[in-house]
Amino acid sequence: MAKLILASSSPYRKALLERLGLKFSCVSPEIDEDAYKASVKDPIELAETLAYEKAKKIQQDAPEAVVVGSDQLLEFQGQIFGKAGSLEKACEQLTLLSGKSHRLVTSYCVIHPDGQHIETNITTLTMRKLEVDSIKNYLRTDNPIDCAGSYKLELNGIALFEKIDTDDYTAIIGLPLLSLGNYLNQIGVPVPPKKPTGAEGEIK
Repeated sequence: MAKLILASSSPYRKALLERLGLKFSCVSPEIDEDAYKASVKDPIELAETLAYEKAKKIQQDAPEAVVVGSDQLLEFQGQIFGKAGSLEKACEQLTLLSGKSHRLVTSYCVIHPDGQHIETNITTLTMRKLEVDSIKNYLRTDNPIDCAGSYKLELNGIALFEKIDTDDYTAIIGLPLLSLGNYLNQIGVPVPPKKPTGAEGEIK
């Protein structure tokens, strides 16, 4: 089986991919994301472009590997939100999103010796109307400055929402495992992975 590489330094994506039970390595792709963000304005096109460029960057040095790249951004009323980077910016983002709906766009790209595949998940989230004190209290709890939209749904951020419409909850965290697992299985990366013959607990 070909070596599997996750083109990311994100601990969230690493933890997600581990849930498929696969052995893989993580390599951080060095690409100029700001350059793409300046030239590509459509959120879906931008997320797919960044996912592809991340995977392609790593695949160039490992052409025989199966490389997974991913990107996520938040689209709200024509604006694209990235990672806040500070509590002040995070407070601004949550204030704008309060009481309204927005979309999380999560794309992944798999590049392997026989081809490539790009897929995108769209999740629509509706946030409760939040008071400033509630926003500040939340930010002190999760410190979500490294997440698009400034919330962590897998932690206390779930309390900020009144409705979530998605086909795959894992996409919200950063990697759509349902779709990705199906595709990896199709190209010869078994999900769940095969266990060695004679492994403890083997079914007779």
